[in-house]
Amino acid sequence: MAGRGGRVSLADRVYESLREDLATGRLAPTERLRAEPLARRYGVSRTPVREALARLQADGLVRRHPEGLYLYRPRLAELDELFELRMVLEARGFQRLTLGSATPGGHDLAAVRAELLRWREFRDTPPRPGPELVAADEQFHTELLRAAGNSALAEELSGVYRRVRPVRTMDVPTTDRVATMTAEHITIAEHVLAGRRESALRALVTHIASSCVHVRARAEQAIAFTKLGGTVLD
Repeated sequence: MAGRGGRVSLADRVYESLREDLATGRLAPTERLRAEPLARRYGVSRTPVREALARLQADGLVRRHPEGLYLYRPRLAELDELFELRMVLEARGFQRLTLGSATPGGHDLAAVRAELLRWREFRDTPPRPGPELVAADEQFHTELLRAAGNSALAEELSGVYRRVRPVRTMDVPTTDRVATMTAEHITIAEHVLAGRRESALRALVTHIASSCVHVRARAEQAIAFTKLGGTVLD
């Protein structure tokens, strides 16, 4: 938010930096968010940090627990609902396919080709597990949904990702899982480009269901850790 003369306030800069650090995993998802160490991290006083944390809490990205503020983590029931919503959003995008047609609302095939090329490169040079891989996976899905011609669907999907990301960034997938994700993305994009709508939709649904299983398993591990006396996660 810009102030007078178009200047961005200190609290706004801290808000953007803190949100980015939480989203990318540069701040540990299990870390308690305290004003004093965050003020040292960003080189500011505690006041803009408190304002930034209040905004993140209002956004639903930060939750208050008895011990203090922590990055929001969806509970198991919420995870199931979020993945169901993700399935609905992405499936609707694929149902909009009018490949080979120049009519408005048809898939932007150039965007799909760009994603296909990127993931073929990942097949040859696999990305390392971590926040960057999560971001690349999210980009693939949001770009394909945006390419379907309805940016509102893509924005809603981005919102789902923001809520699921705290659990996903804690996951460290195996080399085999990274290879499987890459192969599935390539298959989905190839189906889209070839006009195989039903095959693309089936591959997408299978891919999302598999992702849900892995993310839910990671959430269950986190909850078990909490019950054993670990850091607050749920």
